[in-house]
Amino acid sequence: MGSSGPDGVRAPENERAAHAFARGIISRVSRTFAIGISVLPGDLGKAVLTGYLLCRIADTIEDDGACPAARRQELLAKFVDCLNDPRKATTFAAEAADIQADEAYLELMRGTKLVFDLLESLPPPVIEIVTRWTKEMSLGMSQFVGRYPDGIRIQTMDEYRRYCYYVAGTVGHLLTELWYNSSPTVRKADYERMLVDCEAFGEGLQTINILKDIAWDIEHENAAFVPEDLLRARGSSHQTILNGDWVVQNREALVALVELAKEDIRKSLDYFNAIPKTAIRIRLFCLLPILFAVATLREIERSSSMLQSGGVVKISRSEVRSLILAGSVSTISNTTTRWLVSKTSQNRFKLGLVKQ
Repeated sequence: MGSSGPDGVRAPENERAAHAFARGIISRVSRTFAIGISVLPGDLGKAVLTGYLLCRIADTIEDDGACPAARRQELLAKFVDCLNDPRKATTFAAEAADIQADEAYLELMRGTKLVFDLLESLPPPVIEIVTRWTKEMSLGMSQFVGRYPDGIRIQTMDEYRRYCYYVAGTVGHLLTELWYNSSPTVRKADYERMLVDCEAFGEGLQTINILKDIAWDIEHENAAFVPEDLLRARGSSHQTILNGDWVVQNREALVALVELAKEDIRKSLDYFNAIPKTAIRIRLFCLLPILFAVATLREIERSSSMLQSGGVVKISRSEVRSLILAGSVSTISNTTTRWLVSKTSQNRFKLGLVKQ
C-alpha cells in the first residue's frame, strides 16, 4: 500500500511531504508525545506519529464545544469513512472547515490528507492496527457527543471509565499492538503481559490531564469530566466546580480521581516493566509520559488552580528537562525507574538531584 499516482506507481515525494508535515506539526499539538516519538526508530516511529495525529484530528472535532453536536457526529462519521477509504481524506479538510480550535490544531486539520498519505506509506499490518483503534476511539467519542449535545457532563464513575477507555485506553491498545508487530524483541509472552495493563497506561495519563485542565475544559470546550456524583456527594455540582466558595468540597470530590490516577500509574509501571529491556527506545517512549504525569499529579495534589477560572497546573520546563535526562539513564533498570517515579511523586526533580 502507499500513495500512488494514476499509473499505480508509488509516489515517494508524497510520503516525504507527509512525513515533513507530521514532524513539523507534532511538537505544536503535543510537546510530550513529540519528545517520545523522536526516540522511536524507523517505521515504528512513523506509525506512532501517524496514529497520534489521527487521534488528534478526531479529538479536535470532539473538543469544539461551539459546534453543534449533530455536526460533530457527522464529521466524526466522515473521518471514520476516511479510515475505511483513505481516498476520501482528500476532501475532508474542506468538509471540516467550520471546526474551531487553536491554530496548531486547525493546521493539523488542514493537513488531514497528508496524515493519511503517511498512513498509507506504512506496511499493511501497521495500517490495520492504526486504523482499527482510531476508529474505535472516534466511534466512542461520537457516542458521548451525541449523549451530551449541550456539552459533555460525565455523571458517574462508571461513565467516566468508559469515556477514558474510548479516548485513551484505545491508545494503550494501539501502541501495544505496534510494539508487538514492529519490534523483534517484543515476544508474544511480553505482548500478553502488556495487554493486562495497556488500558491503564493510557487512561492514567488521561485522568491526570483531566484533573489539571478542569477549568480549561469547562471554559474553552464546554465539557465537565469530573463525575457529577462525586461533586454532589460533597454538596457541589458541575455548576459550582469553579466557584471559590466551594473549593474545599470540590477538592474533596477530586480525591477519588486522584486515587484512580495513582492506581493506573502503578499499573502503568507494571506495563513498563513488561517491555523487554532490550527494547530500550520503546521503554523510554513509555517512561517519559509516566514521569511527566507523576510530576503533574504531585502538583495537582498541592494546588487548587485547576478549580479556579483560568487556572491550570503545569510542571516547569526545567523539571521536564531533568526528567528526560533522568529517565534516559534509568530506562534499562526497573528498580531504578521505580525509585525515580517515587522521588518524582514526592519532590521536584531538578538537574538529576532530588530537592528536599
